Amino acid sequence: MSTVQGHDEGAARKDSGLSPRGRAVPTLVLVVIVLLVGLPVVAVLTPAQHVRILGQDVAVGARVPGPSLSGPAQLVQLGNTAFDLRGVEVYGPVRPRVALGPIRRGDAAAAATELGSAGHIEQTLIDGLVGGFVTWLAWGALGIGLFALAASGLVGSARLLLALRHAARTHATDAGVGELAARSSRELLRMTAIALVVGLVGWGASGAAAYVGTTRGLQGVSSLSDLVGNADVTPSPVGPPVFGYSGAVLGDSRVARVGGPLVADATPQDTACERSVDSPAVELARMTGTDVLNLSCSGASVAEGLRGPQVRDQVSVPPQIGRLKQVQNLDWVVVAIGPNDVHWSDLLQYCYGLPRCDDRLAAGEFDLRMARFDRDYSALLADLAALPGTPRVVIMQSYDPFPDTPTPDCPDLHGPAGVPGLDAGKVALLSGYNDRLNAVLATGAEKYGFAVVRPVLTPLCTTAADRLGPDLLGLATAHAFHPTGLGSLRIAAALLPAINATSG
Repeated sequence: MSTVQGHDEGAARKDSGLSPRGRAVPTLVLVVIVLLVGLPVVAVLTPAQHVRILGQDVAVGARVPGPSLSGPAQLVQLGNTAFDLRGVEVYGPVRPRVALGPIRRGDAAAAATELGSAGHIEQTLIDGLVGGFVTWLAWGALGIGLFALAASGLVGSARLLLALRHAARTHATDAGVGELAARSSRELLRMTAIALVVGLVGWGASGAAAYVGTTRGLQGVSSLSDLVGNADVTPSPVGPPVFGYSGAVLGDSRVARVGGPLVADATPQDTACERSVDSPAVELARMTGTDVLNLSCSGASVAEGLRGPQVRDQVSVPPQIGRLKQVQNLDWVVVAIGPNDVHWSDLLQYCYGLPRCDDRLAAGEFDLRMARFDRDYSALLADLAALPGTPRVVIMQSYDPFPDTPTPDCPDLHGPAGVPGLDAGKVALLSGYNDRLNAVLATGAEKYGFAVVRPVLTPLCTTAADRLGPDLLGLATAHAFHPTGLGSLRIAAALLPAINATSG
């Protein structure tokens, strides 16, 4: 009798889909989901942990893993450009991601850029990064546990539904629905336990592999500059102290306003930098009723112009930051930089001169230029944050010289005779490059709490709604794509609200 009953129960178990084989397949599927899906998802979704290392805020987390078995750790500068740390190779889906910025200057920060410093600096760096990573791993362990529970619930529910459907189809009712539910509950508990163990063990193994790869890669790194590259020291103050100015404008030819009449009583530097009498600095002085110092210079970049000296027509122009440090009781500073750093004129010539300019060579070159600018810009932002008196800083973004849908008959699209000129596709490509530049400008500025302003100018090939004339100089002029006098006035008007916020 018991033999028959056991046979019937085994048959019912088999018919209900709860045979050993039926139990093994869902469990195997669950394990695969936890390992192949859960680990990468949790690695990406676990929030980065912020730690303070040598005076700098560093966020430690994980990058998005690729399909390969191993990959390098990653450094992100100010939330913009990501760099692979080739010396830090990690196996598994957990590959560390370190986000640096904003950079802070001070005694501790100075130690961070000293090469050949004492061994305790190396240990402080490693301890800080490892401590942040261990904390991040702990939060990730909680995440993989929750993922395993959720996945077990989904797979267990699907398994129970399939078993009920199979039992109903084969009329295997001897075991009863209650018995079937009870056995399914026990199997669900077993699957959940297996999923939790596999998930936590897999997460721990991935974390251990990341720890080993990271610590090995960091051996011999004695400072943050060894890890990310040594930034130039902030420019020293240049010249005697300057009094009487409430604001200052730094930047390139857009805010020097090349093409306009020179300022009265122009100095050799004014002439070499082509500082105009209707520059945004002059317009802002009129609007605010205060004196505004114009330090901008045509052709300036971060490295040559703002943080380093610049030579124009055999005239040596000191670093704009160096001169700015000598301005006393400054309330605000406007900074317009970027296009010269990515050699914007080269991009324009390339697109004007070739039938297509969206090739991989040009895209790769722009990526390199953007990465270089991101690093230089990071150092510039740190200089601005450390200015005496902490004046309010306003970062001006770059305007688009062409509309989104330019008309084909626009002469500024054609270029010189014999070249293909621009079309809608090229204009869209250049606009995309400009958007990327502006994104870097905005992201870095916002991390320091600086204001960001993007002037809206009437582009070429269009007519302003107020019919006051164009805001940009056309291709037929000597200074194409630069603001006209009216465009300079519009730039000043766009900057004014952010400047007035300093009075709060």
